[in-house]
Amino acid sequence: MFDKRVGVAIVAMQYSVVVKGLEKKLEDLGYKILSIESNLEAINDHAKEIELYMLYIPDNIIEDDLKLNHLGLISRMLDKTGKKVMAIGEKKSHVELMDFIPEIAHFKWLEKPIDMENLDSIMEKVLSESGEDDGVSDKPKRILLVDDDPTYAKMVREWIKYKYRVDIVTAGMQAITFLLKVKEDEQVDLILLDYEMPVVDGPQVLQMLRQEPATANIPVVFLTGNGSREAVSRVMELKPDGYILKSTSRMDLIKYLEKKI
Repeated sequence: MFDKRVGVAIVAMQYSVVVKGLEKKLEDLGYKILSIESNLEAINDHAKEIELYMLYIPDNIIEDDLKLNHLGLISRMLDKTGKKVMAIGEKKSHVELMDFIPEIAHFKWLEKPIDMENLDSIMEKVLSESGEDDGVSDKPKRILLVDDDPTYAKMVREWIKYKYRVDIVTAGMQAITFLLKVKEDEQVDLILLDYEMPVVDGPQVLQMLRQEPATANIPVVFLTGNGSREAVSRVMELKPDGYILKSTSRMDLIKYLEKKI
């Protein structure tokens, strides 16, 4: 049985009835609770006795510059403690907040409203996770981006580098060579493959990948600049794991990737 005699600190930027109810529920479950509110000194001072920080984020915080800046300070402080952090917030805020506060990507995210009935199992899972950094995952997922347009490729890497490890190659054969040289325990989790490239195009690369045992099972998502019905139909006839229009916004791309890996 998991030992619940650990310190859990609730960091609330705005104390409310919901936060009070969360504290009581955790105490009833047997956790040692410390309410810090949003005191930066207290976060640092109590780090030794805390196993998990729960950061309760106010609704619509994106619309309040002062609160957003303060949340940034709190998040950076929490990240530096090296302890597990669970951020509690609205679903719509998760991706938006990472635009302003990269540290949010390091925290376990729990959507509001909190599922109080299953809170015990949620807490046990988070506290049982291994990892020296944030307890969310052992290492970031790895994406190989294959595109002959280096400007576009670098832009996409900037968009998603806070959450994924991104490698870039600018030609089809470079992708094959790269993947065959990668160690088994370092293999990529997803390939974003430009459909139209000179010399060796996307469909040819996909065919070669499927013929190699080492790469046959890596998910491949085509990048295409043509969103017409006929063009999409041609792309999907090759049976990739999906496709993304190059005109897709940053936020929509991130949401798409979160569903894929």
